[in-house]
Amino acid sequence: MTVPPSPGNPRSQPDWHAQELLLMREVMRLIGRSLAPGLVLREMLHLMSELLGLNRGRIVLVDATGAGAPRTASIQHAYGLTQAEVQRGRYAWGEGITGRVLASGQPAIVQDIDAEPLFLARAVERSQLPPETVAFIALPIELHHAPIGVLACHRIRSRQRHLNDDLAVLRVLATLVGQLLQLEALVAEQTRQLEARNAVLANALNTKSARYGLIGNSPSLLQALGELERVSQTQATVLLLGESGTGKELFARAVHLASGRRDRPFIKVNCSAIPDALFESELFGYERGAFTGASTARAGWFEQADGGSIFLDEIGELPLAMQSKLLRTLQEGTLVRLGGQREVKVNVRLVAATNRDLAREVEAGQFRQDLYYRLNVIPIRLPSLAERREDVRALALHFVSRANQAHQRNVNLAVDALARLEAQPWPGNIRELGNVIERLVLLAEGTLVTGAELDRFLPGTTVTAAMPAPAAPPRPPGEPPLVRDYVPAHSHTAQALQAALAEHHGNQSRAAQGLGLTLRQFSYRLRKAGLR
Repeated sequence: MTVPPSPGNPRSQPDWHAQELLLMREVMRLIGRSLAPGLVLREMLHLMSELLGLNRGRIVLVDATGAGAPRTASIQHAYGLTQAEVQRGRYAWGEGITGRVLASGQPAIVQDIDAEPLFLARAVERSQLPPETVAFIALPIELHHAPIGVLACHRIRSRQRHLNDDLAVLRVLATLVGQLLQLEALVAEQTRQLEARNAVLANALNTKSARYGLIGNSPSLLQALGELERVSQTQATVLLLGESGTGKELFARAVHLASGRRDRPFIKVNCSAIPDALFESELFGYERGAFTGASTARAGWFEQADGGSIFLDEIGELPLAMQSKLLRTLQEGTLVRLGGQREVKVNVRLVAATNRDLAREVEAGQFRQDLYYRLNVIPIRLPSLAERREDVRALALHFVSRANQAHQRNVNLAVDALARLEAQPWPGNIRELGNVIERLVLLAEGTLVTGAELDRFLPGTTVTAAMPAPAAPPRPPGEPPLVRDYVPAHSHTAQALQAALAEHHGNQSRAAQGLGLTLRQFSYRLRKAGLR
């Protein structure tokens, strides 16, 4: 006969051992799913209440305070407490039961909170607790053998469960909390170190490989950059010398960015693009009515650059009549607008650039000697790309990435293509390289461009020259072709033919194109080499 459970029957009591195992299993499952302490600790406090009857659990952690400030701790995680009660749960070191556990590192058991004068009832008012006898248990949470917090809860003393069993479970949970917080601290420290290392690496890349947008590590580039940085904080005029396409505008901007004027305007003027009749109005501005169509006054480029820097590119193109006015502005720091009477003061750092030999221009009477001396205060020679061959690879990859983003493409360069680019003379310097890469990205048939495919994009060839010719209609046997480019029959070895076939997966048309041959020429060489 089955005996129904009753309050006095032991079978009506919970299986505490099973409840403890369930609590531990659920906590371990949560840790396996997420190492975020917040989620795990809140659910742990919830299970303590639901499964073991340890109510209003809270985890009090030490507050981050400045050096010399009093040490305090506050409730960081809780279950069964309102937001207002959590906010009230702040304790000084040694204050009340919680503060004493923090200060001593020893657990505290209050059998009856009403009979304990040290119990503060700060977080939860006594009126909000059950009327029967309520106990309070607080255990230290340790990190590196030092208390960093407290795991605490309320307990109804009259329930049918041994206090020692609750203490044993709480000790395990407090140890687990300490390990979770230690793991969180380790992850946070490693993350901080990685972020610091990434910042150092990013700064190193910006400093060495792409300072001010100038990409490369070649000695000639670094020498020019070193000279630039040494004079950037001065007010001296900088004259950039070098071939066309060497990046004079980027160097001029680098002078501006490295100076104390970096937050002020940077104005760039291409002197070769301004008609002679417009130089004065463009550089120095004009007043209303200065000429037909001047309905309003306009500030020139020098006024717009006031407080900052102005870059005069191709300054060798400046007419002689304007050279004297420019010299006066540089010497006196003033200008007069076209059609104006009053002088306007300007504070401008001048950076000039030219690909001409200004000394010879002076000898030929095409450039004022006094202006040349004024400009030639800090001459910096920019290296050609042929002097920076070790930078070609980095520059090419930079241009490929930029062109891919601009044109929504996904083109990459094979290793042999990069080597082919490094071997190219590049008379047009960086500008020529950038143009070739953009053309390649736009017209490449595949996503990986090899050295053989690259040849048709390089200077001296046309894109259509290496394209496969349309198949000729069949002709009678023995009839000679109408047009045939002369290429010696022994122009390619059997190994070169086999390598081209392997590279293009047996596609003879692509293999022929890669070797600069027609399909007919390629087939003939295969037969001659005995490879058909």
